[in-house]
Amino acid sequence: MLGLCLYVPIPYSDPIEVQYFESDRLPTELKSLFKLSVFLPSQELSKYQKWRKVKGAGSQEHDFQLDFEEFVHYLQDYEKDLKLVVKSLDKKHSGGIDASMLKQSLQDLGVHISQQHAQSVLHSMDRNGTMTISWNEWSDYPVVPATENIPEIILYWKHSTIFDVGENLMVPDEFSLEERLSGMWWRHLVAGGGAGIVSRTCTAPLDRLKVMMQVHGCRANNMCIMSGLTQMVREGGVRSLWRGNGVNIIKIAPETALKFMAYEQIKRMIGSDNATLTIVDRFVAGSMAGVIAQSSIYPMEMLKTRLALRRTGQFSGIVDCAWQIFRREGLGAFYRGYVPNVLGIIPYAGIDLAVYETLKNRWLQEYGSNRSDPGVLVLLGCGTVSSTCGQLASYPLALVRTRMQAQATKEGSRQLSMTGVFRHILQTEGPTGLYRGLGPNFLKVIPAVSISYVVYEHIKTSLGVTSR
Repeated sequence: MLGLCLYVPIPYSDPIEVQYFESDRLPTELKSLFKLSVFLPSQELSKYQKWRKVKGAGSQEHDFQLDFEEFVHYLQDYEKDLKLVVKSLDKKHSGGIDASMLKQSLQDLGVHISQQHAQSVLHSMDRNGTMTISWNEWSDYPVVPATENIPEIILYWKHSTIFDVGENLMVPDEFSLEERLSGMWWRHLVAGGGAGIVSRTCTAPLDRLKVMMQVHGCRANNMCIMSGLTQMVREGGVRSLWRGNGVNIIKIAPETALKFMAYEQIKRMIGSDNATLTIVDRFVAGSMAGVIAQSSIYPMEMLKTRLALRRTGQFSGIVDCAWQIFRREGLGAFYRGYVPNVLGIIPYAGIDLAVYETLKNRWLQEYGSNRSDPGVLVLLGCGTVSSTCGQLASYPLALVRTRMQAQATKEGSRQLSMTGVFRHILQTEGPTGLYRGLGPNFLKVIPAVSISYVVYEHIKTSLGVTSR
């Protein structure tokens, strides 16, 4: 019997990482002629196995055996996908792709490159000097390195899953097809939830101080960071610095789960998937998902504020606090301040996403051609700057929400609407009154981002997550 050895080369792959197969499952007309041995790089093997799972091809017992006919179908599907990519880029139906088409298509995906960069990419692929790329030139071009791969960018540039600054208003992260098929996505969410618990607990004193300054701070008492911390310790001891933290960490799990599920469903409703999701699509889907999640867990936001403001001995716990609010103020009290809270999602999510994507694209333009991993300092820097900008834009609405939640705690205070609270603050404290408590809020951003990142990496590793 004739022995045929086939090696499938993959550009930029490690030549040592090669899987060896001897396939006995050849077509009947070929079995009598030869036996096929295949040397397949691990990178391509991984793609082939994922394709089999999606197509439902093969059985579990043959997961690691190469099937000749299936592999032929896989290569045919791969070629069809490439043709669809070229066709989608060719918006003028001219039979070729020029620099402006390439630039616009990447911009639709949220990756901004200059015209010169687009032309240099085309120049590396162009063989006949026309500066347009045909299907043949595209298909003959070597597979791009991992540093220029969109799924690789998704893996490394996680944002809302990693960083927790106490406000879960960010647009949810995207997960690659590999993470979805392997089940790594839920491990990322669990790691992010655990990181949020540790991060919020460590920065809880600053968070409670922010709430105290938002509600009780005014020109008369001129509460500052040191005086506020001193008052809290004097009134209830050191443990009082963590009042309200319990319900703040309890709401992480339901809020994250609801937001992720709503985000995925809304993406399907607006007709977007991971391959074509634009920044606008992400913003719309993320904002709507945030509204749904916040609407579901908002009573816990109300409890957090009331517990943070409570005096020693006022409530025995979360359940007692909820019962007393219901008995004295009714069910509607749990949604006091809901409107400014929902309105605050739009500037926070929009500006946070825009700033983060701008910083990410800037880094990719400068250094993305050399490496895909931006490193810890770049991720922390981008996360800190974008979160700070988002909080700065939505802070007046967050302050009004907190004031409305706390209205019943002040004796003799009137129950004002959102516009009434805005007007009252501007009349009595001026425009700077809308940013009262901003100091401790900004102080906690850097430690919150750093702590959540470190804890996320440790939990992720213990859960067996191999990707970013």
